[in-house]
Amino acid sequence: MELDRVPLWRGDHLLLRQVAEDFARYLYLPRLRSSSVLVNAVADGIGLIIWESEAFAYADSFDEATRTYRGLRCGEQIRLSGSDLSGVLVKPEAARAQRDAQAPPRPPGGTPGPDAEPQGSSDDAGPVASPVPPKATAPTRFHGAVKLDPTRLGRDASRVADEVVAHLAGLVGTEVTVTLEIDAKIPSGAPDNVVRTVTGNSRTLKFTTQGFEKS
Repeated sequence: MELDRVPLWRGDHLLLRQVAEDFARYLYLPRLRSSSVLVNAVADGIGLIIWESEAFAYADSFDEATRTYRGLRCGEQIRLSGSDLSGVLVKPEAARAQRDAQAPPRPPGGTPGPDAEPQGSSDDAGPVASPVPPKATAPTRFHGAVKLDPTRLGRDASRVADEVVAHLAGLVGTEVTVTLEIDAKIPSGAPDNVVRTVTGNSRTLKFTTQGFEKS
């Protein structure tokens, strides 16, 4: 999310060591307890099935002469050393382009191989098409509700903003709506001065709905 939000990318790839330096240098990025936190996050991202839309690929190095990534891996579980920052993060589209370019050519559809079985007689039902596995789709909506401590409202709301809303808002094209609901039960009844103050402030803050009720 931070790679795309800032963005931190330098072209189609980014040295892992550079990512660690960026997080240590820029105040608007989260503080990392150690480099192992970053390395573990990278390993988790590479292992995602939906890495092309939600994460990135990983390579051991980039060959400037051939403009290719050595040891390119994506969508698979890998193990990285917590102190090893020598790898390269690769944009999904660049990784997919190299994968497609290096894929072996498919044989012509009507040409049987040397080990192919002879075609059946006219009584055969014909070839059976292999089932096509359904394409994995990423979730397209998130919703959630959480109770906040009214005595720690600023702290709790800030955590929700940093740890949930920021990750969603950082996705390209995402529309995020956050609504704050207040439900106060006042057994002894609200004094007139509080009613006037809260009502006036609610109007100033452009509450879409607000009001006191009598039981």
